[in-house]
Amino acid sequence: MAQSDHSQAMGTALVYHEAMTEARLLWEDPECEIESPERLTTALECLQQRGLEQRCLRLTAQEASEAELGLVHSPEYVALMRRTQALGMGELQELSGQYDAIYFHPSTFRCARLAAGAGLQLVDAVLTGAVHNGLALVRPPGHHSQRAAANGFCVFNNVAIAAKHAQQKHGLHRILIVDWDVHHGQGIQYIFEDDPGVLYFSWHRYEHGRFWPYLRESNADAVGQGQGRGFTVNLPWNQVGMGNADYVAAFLHVLLPVAFEFDPELVLVAAGFDSAIGDPEGQMQATPECFAHLTQLLQVLAGGRVCAMLEGGYHLESLSQSVCMMVQALLGDPAPPLSGPMVPHHSALESIQSVRAAQAPHWTSLQQQGPAPIPTPSTHSPEGGPFSLLPGGSELKTAAAQAATALSSLLDQLRLRPTPPVRTAVALTSLGAGLVLPADVLHEEGSAPQEETQAWARLHKALAKDEALTTLGKVLYLLDGILDGQMSSGIAATPAPAAAATLDVAIRRGLSQGDQRVLCVAVGQLDRPSDLADDGRNLWLNIRGKEAAALSTFHVSVPLPETTGGFLNCVLALVLPLAYGFQPDLVLLALGPAHGLQDPQAALLAALLRVPAGGGVLALVDVESTPRLAEVLARVLHGEAPPSLGPFSVASPEDTQALMYLRGQLEPHWKMLQVAVL
Repeated sequence: MAQSDHSQAMGTALVYHEAMTEARLLWEDPECEIESPERLTTALECLQQRGLEQRCLRLTAQEASEAELGLVHSPEYVALMRRTQALGMGELQELSGQYDAIYFHPSTFRCARLAAGAGLQLVDAVLTGAVHNGLALVRPPGHHSQRAAANGFCVFNNVAIAAKHAQQKHGLHRILIVDWDVHHGQGIQYIFEDDPGVLYFSWHRYEHGRFWPYLRESNADAVGQGQGRGFTVNLPWNQVGMGNADYVAAFLHVLLPVAFEFDPELVLVAAGFDSAIGDPEGQMQATPECFAHLTQLLQVLAGGRVCAMLEGGYHLESLSQSVCMMVQALLGDPAPPLSGPMVPHHSALESIQSVRAAQAPHWTSLQQQGPAPIPTPSTHSPEGGPFSLLPGGSELKTAAAQAATALSSLLDQLRLRPTPPVRTAVALTSLGAGLVLPADVLHEEGSAPQEETQAWARLHKALAKDEALTTLGKVLYLLDGILDGQMSSGIAATPAPAAAATLDVAIRRGLSQGDQRVLCVAVGQLDRPSDLADDGRNLWLNIRGKEAAALSTFHVSVPLPETTGGFLNCVLALVLPLAYGFQPDLVLLALGPAHGLQDPQAALLAALLRVPAGGGVLALVDVESTPRLAEVLARVLHGEAPPSLGPFSVASPEDTQALMYLRGQLEPHWKMLQVAVL
């Protein structure tokens, strides 16, 4: 199999300047000492060691002009920051004391201008088509900074300046900002709270208002002002210890439904990694690979135009590994599977329930899944007063030990499961030579050994014909490549009379390797094999079934929704939660006869299933399908963004009722389906 060159296909920018390491704390301040130059140098070293920096388009950051800073900040504030270049240490310390959690250095003004300028360069590169996406590796961070005030290590609001720039220079009308830093980015919220052209989503440690920055407007019921009502989405975490399941649930049940309805032209990420395991600020449990999943879930929006800018992150190893995971995802590499049980915390479900209730009046997509009563939150807290910005010694030791274990496990996993040499292989000769595919998609000519193919074919009469037997050999060859770690994903065309039989063999072959778990998403006229064991190792989900039915915990059927809104509800509120809860080793996506999906729908389904599967998807398409369908599936499995679904349309009452029925039946077992406290 040919080695792939992924970097040319994906186009990811990395914007950096070593001068951003020059500012540092010049006096003793336990609160501020964690914002150090080593945050950048350690992350960059990790990117270099993993070979990721070399695969990116490296851009040297340039300073933002004072006019560009003025898109967000007052002239007086910019002038004050300029004057810090000439201040002595005592004067710098005195000025720093006038703000909350901030320090200044003679290099701060230049560093902060470089940080803001890096964001502008990245947005320009993405919106002009020079790259598809990218990361600005910057400090100081920006999301707390306000029009005329530094705050929380932040001097200029890098993400907000980039958003204003995209509006004014590039004429964008809909920008999504996703802030996954563990602190509320109140600076971004204040700047855009009355602007319906910017949708701001933030999750943050809140502790019922007892965690920094101690703001009432960080709660779920702060939804924006005036015309901007509904365009501020706050998801407050009221307990520490939130992990992978909580973060993914927040995306599936809050952010993504609203984001698809908003239909952004650009996604900006305030990428703070103090929300990762081991960080002394956040005390959360999300592992670095979770951020690869979150990144890939965002890449299905806005044509994949995702611009990330570093915010917080103060545990150097956790920060650097998380940055690497995000860049891998931006480059299109499959995300490592998430480990551990995918069961959201009770407190996380309370938060999700409260934000859905607050936002439902503003977003049709949240109204369609049934009313969300406002929960009565559990207000118990281990402390009675405000939480300090930094935890105590015993908490730090516990967090450090947990982080060391998780990071060691991740590195072991990366060694045991390296990125497959081939990202996507196709066996599509029957669909003609007119396919236009990325250069490094492998056109697979191989086939499984004849004896093995014939042995599997004996299970079904439909596989006895030459065309079906030839196809089966190719399917088995692709499947073995995925299971052996030689390729990440594959696509094969199957003749309609043998579609069900070929899928049955693929399931059994997938299950024949030890403890493998196989998720089968069958779309169209494909019935579950009657003798397939219902033993928890395979999950069968039929879309376009005759009726909504949970025939068992592992056998689910749902009618194909009629509208874009119904289809999105089905995928985000049913298919993906089941996939994440099941944690498959392999996904079989079968588009059978009369599957009824439009090409963009099929592409979105494949792109999203690729995420929980860690890339391991084998798509089986009908030989009667159009070459365009095969092409778009190959592109999304290769890591490209799916085409737009078109205008959002409301789900039909019948589709909504079917979805609610299935969720009610399945929630007791599949906890990722929950959107409220039961």
